[in-house]
Amino acid sequence: MAIDYGSKRVGIAVTDTLQIIATGLTTVHSKDVIDFIKKYIEKEEVESIVVGEPRQMNNEPSESARFIEPFVIHLKRTFPKIKVERMDERFTSKMAFQTMIDSGLKKKARQNKELVDEISAVIILQSFMEKRST
Repeated sequence: MAIDYGSKRVGIAVTDTLQIIATGLTTVHSKDVIDFIKKYIEKEEVESIVVGEPRQMNNEPSESARFIEPFVIHLKRTFPKIKVERMDERFTSKMAFQTMIDSGLKKKARQNKELVDEISAVIILQSFMEKRST
């Protein structure tokens, strides 16, 4: 499972059991994400949770990191048996937007910030799986 955490919305992606391809699952309000994950892991096996790590071009944490760090700590405490990993998420929003353009979505659909967050989570998860397989 991958999470693109934002102060308002959280994009969530998952992978198949063979861990070949990442798929967008949903976008939830940030206050509801822990409850959503609890319900999800009651039905599905989750080996690890990959949380996007926002960084600036100089590799320093970005401004939004201050919102994400407390979330990661809470995630680890709430799900101590699930490994929580981090993945650089630089450019994922731009890549998600470009993916929407490339897939032929109309301008109005591309303005859907929830969809951008969900696609960003897919990119984080797919990048993590590719990095791990090398």
